[in-house]
Amino acid sequence: MKTLIALLCVVFLSPSLVEAGERHLFILSGQSNMAGLKPEAAFLPELKKLLPDTDIQHIKFAKGGQPIRKWVPTWDKIAAKSDLEPRNDPGAFYAEVVKLAKASIAEGKPKTITFFWMQGERDGKEKLSAAYEESMKTLIANLRKDLDAPEMAFVIGRLSDYSTAEHWEGVRAAQVKVATDDPRGAWVDTDDTNNKEKKGKMTNDLHYTKAGYDLFGQRLARQAVLMIKGGKPDSKGQPE
Repeated sequence: MKTLIALLCVVFLSPSLVEAGERHLFILSGQSNMAGLKPEAAFLPELKKLLPDTDIQHIKFAKGGQPIRKWVPTWDKIAAKSDLEPRNDPGAFYAEVVKLAKASIAEGKPKTITFFWMQGERDGKEKLSAAYEESMKTLIANLRKDLDAPEMAFVIGRLSDYSTAEHWEGVRAAQVKVATDDPRGAWVDTDDTNNKEKKGKMTNDLHYTKAGYDLFGQRLARQAVLMIKGGKPDSKGQPE
């Protein structure tokens, strides 16, 4: 009897993890495959379906063909640990992401902040995978600090199967590791988003199909909401 009463108290008295009217901020950033994602096509509709009656806010800053160092001011120091040469203008984009996020926060403090990242193609091509894991961790830590959001969750889009080169695979592995090592991290699979027919032959393209971008956006949203509701993200990067 006592057990039944306790269960009833949990069901009827515990506050909901997501309440009507709550404000949630979603930050999207990265290079070309994030630039190609149209939030209104599938990402935002999926969020609105999964978080009904909440105030969903989003910002997006994405630039095609850009390496992670453009978001990490200390990239040169990180790279030096792996004997990589310094590069031009590390951190050039970071301040812009923070500026946009703070402007949204100033309009109303969100209950949660989630950061979405789709990038890495440039680093894989430039053979800079050795610096990727620490750079990604540094970017997340900087955002949590500068946005005063220590519980900020993040979802990384893992590089697709466009290439099997060593450094491309190195970036893929680093992305999954960063996501799985952090209790507020997740990743999504993109290997089935880029299948295109070219000259009568199916190929894994660098960029996604329209349906692929929609699926990508849905997966980002689903992983985020799983964490917002206190659950665990899908470990294979394919949340249903």
